[in-house]
Amino acid sequence: MRVPARLSLPAALAASALLSGCFSSTGAAGSGEGERLRVAMMQPPRSGLSPLSDDAFKLSRWSTAETLVKLDADGDAVPALATEWKQSGRSWEFTLRDGVTFHDGTDLTAEAVVRSLTEAATASPKPRILDGVDLTAKAKGTGTVVVTTADEDPLVPQRLSSPQLSILAAKAYRGKTVNPVGAGTGPFELTEVDGTSSAALDRYDDYWGGRAKAPGIDVRFVPDGTARAAALRSGEADIVEAVPVSQAALLDEDLITEVPMPRTNTLYLNTEKGVFKDASLRAAAREAIDAKSLVDGVYEGRADVAEGLLGPALPWATGLREPVEGRAKAGDPAGKTVTIGTFTDRAELPEVAAALQQQLRKAGFEVKLEVREYAAIESDALAGAFDAFILSRATVLDSGDPAAYLYSDFASDGSFNISRLADPAVDKALEKAGGTPTGDARRRAVIEAEAAVLATDAAVPMLHERVIQGDAADVAGAAHDPRERELVTLDTHVK
Repeated sequence: MRVPARLSLPAALAASALLSGCFSSTGAAGSGEGERLRVAMMQPPRSGLSPLSDDAFKLSRWSTAETLVKLDADGDAVPALATEWKQSGRSWEFTLRDGVTFHDGTDLTAEAVVRSLTEAATASPKPRILDGVDLTAKAKGTGTVVVTTADEDPLVPQRLSSPQLSILAAKAYRGKTVNPVGAGTGPFELTEVDGTSSAALDRYDDYWGGRAKAPGIDVRFVPDGTARAAALRSGEADIVEAVPVSQAALLDEDLITEVPMPRTNTLYLNTEKGVFKDASLRAAAREAIDAKSLVDGVYEGRADVAEGLLGPALPWATGLREPVEGRAKAGDPAGKTVTIGTFTDRAELPEVAAALQQQLRKAGFEVKLEVREYAAIESDALAGAFDAFILSRATVLDSGDPAAYLYSDFASDGSFNISRLADPAVDKALEKAGGTPTGDARRRAVIEAEAAVLATDAAVPMLHERVIQGDAADVAGAAHDPRERELVTLDTHVK
């Protein structure tokens, strides 16, 4: 264990206790070159690391599962497992990269790609990137795949960049669930998963893109933010995901990187039943919220007050946004009781909930809080069990385009519609945004859809987060990705 001299013995012992056995190497030793990377992740797997769930982003951040295309810094599609593509009406033809093998030694073929995409397109529920999308894939020879949608879709390449549409070997689909162990194409092979505790990956020396500098990765899932920060301070971890704001000041500034995120901390209000079925009471809740005090108090200034659902990570949004019209006037809460749910995995959220409780009480609401780990509360939130739910939500995580997020969260048939919103005007605006070609016209349509959502007060955006990542002083090449798709890459290693 590498303990910096500045760390007191009690602090070092506390970190070791919190992470006892945390990074004992569970994977193979590799070639003996360099040290394995020890990574502390925030959220444990929720679906056994199935790529059809949000666990897909872990596979992407570990560089073990890959997609046909990737996104560049501007959100445009660039080659990955596919080298080029072209559109013909509702169909897109993708040319596959030569010389790619899966971690089990089998070749990447059109048949393998079709299998993975078909599994995703026919899953129940579908990956949210396919919300409202009827997609089919067919092989054209061994090296070409034709992807067709029911309606002409300008975002097909961006959709196929989602880690939820990763391409895996046939072995991954033999059971009732998708198992990514030993089935990816990336520079690191997933070799072992210990439930929600840990995972191990070894370098895959036959990777098509070259040889990774690190011999492997040892991952520990550490939901407690204080424990993650302690792991960095004590030298127990090389890379720490999502350092809580409250812990950032306790770390050496040289060890942390702050990145503006396309992530909005939003209060979702249940429009289907309960107190917030009344639009005037939704308006009363919105007017009661003091977002600046949350930014200053809970986030210690390391966040931005929200002007809309889309934040400064999408700079074009501010220039296109206009005042929201058509909102209901605020009613009188008159002592009505509401229950707000949130989760502990993001350390700031319980603090936000406590602050909101006071703000809403001041406005006349009676407020109860229910706080659990995310894996234990998500299903209740989606089922409408709460009057309101506080969520830290990525707005361009999947396709690099916010239309997919808006549809997922606010369309009548959206798969992540926590607000239970069913509004014809919103659905119409979302349909327009989704069907508009990429470019300025699409951006304007997206902002119109945002305004339609905000007019309902189904969601109250409070602040836009910045992610704080911790990298040990001897770590080089770690990715600092606003979209949370990359973390350990070919070049990441311990010096």
